[in-house]
Order: sequence, then C-alpha cells, then structure tokens
Amino acid sequence: MNGHGVRTRVAVLVTLVVGIASWVLWQLVTGEGRLVPRPSWLAAVLLVGMAAFVAGWAWPVRSYLAGRSTKRLDPLRAARVVVLAQAATLTGAAAVGWYAGQLLVVAGELSLVANQDRLWRLAVLVAAGLVLAAAGLVAQSWCRVDPRDDND
Repeated sequence: MNGHGVRTRVAVLVTLVVGIASWVLWQLVTGEGRLVPRPSWLAAVLLVGMAAFVAGWAWPVRSYLAGRSTKRLDPLRAARVVVLAQAATLTGAAAVGWYAGQLLVVAGELSLVANQDRLWRLAVLVAAGLVLAAAGLVAQSWCRVDPRDDND
C-alpha cells in the first residue's frame, strides 16, 4: 500500500490532546471530592489482545510482500489490514492519553491510600495503550509497498 498511513507525529498529537482533556476532566471530578474510578485489569488485557490481533492479521501481508508466501494475497484483505492498523494506532494513542491523564491526577494525590493501587493499574493501562499503538504502526509498515522503479 502506498502512502504513509498514520504517522507517529499524528499518534503523539492524539495522545496529547486526549491526555490534556482527560487530565482536565479528572481534575474537575476529583476537585469535587470524588476519586478517579478504579481501572479494570480487563482493559489492559483487551488492549494487548487487540495488538496481537492486529499483528496477526498483518503478518501474512508482510510475508507475501517479502516474497516468503506462495499463497495469493487478496488486495482487499491487505487494504482492510492497513485500515485496521491505522485504527489500532489511533485507538492506542487515545488510550495512552486517556489513562495518562488519569495517572497524572492520581499521582498528584498519593496521600490517599486508594490512589496507590490506582497508580499501578493506570501505569499498566498506559503501557498497554502504547503496545496497541506500536502494533498499529508496525503493522502499517509491514503493509507498505515501496514505489516501483519504472525501469524494472
């Protein structure tokens, strides 16, 4: 697939915008005396699972483009994999921002015992979001077709 797909710069911008919005929202919520909700471990499992799914779907495209697969590759499937990889990149970036905003709010109030448990959970969720964003970026690169030389 020609083109650059979702660039790292765009993913970082999404992370920053969502992260600032998350931080502002949770500052307002906790300013009223409430706690950031306790995040679920299931969310981290789902983010990492989605990363594995994206990589698994992109691998056959990579193998075909590298000449290691004799099976014919359906171009529509390859295009769908690229779109899936782009969506994973943006979803992972948004998840990183969302959970990082909460992490910053919780880190500012570690005197509350309840926030100490939340800190580690949120850190794991930020890492899981990074895994998904990275899987999307890698999958996009696996699906990239270099422009042909007209002399070939």
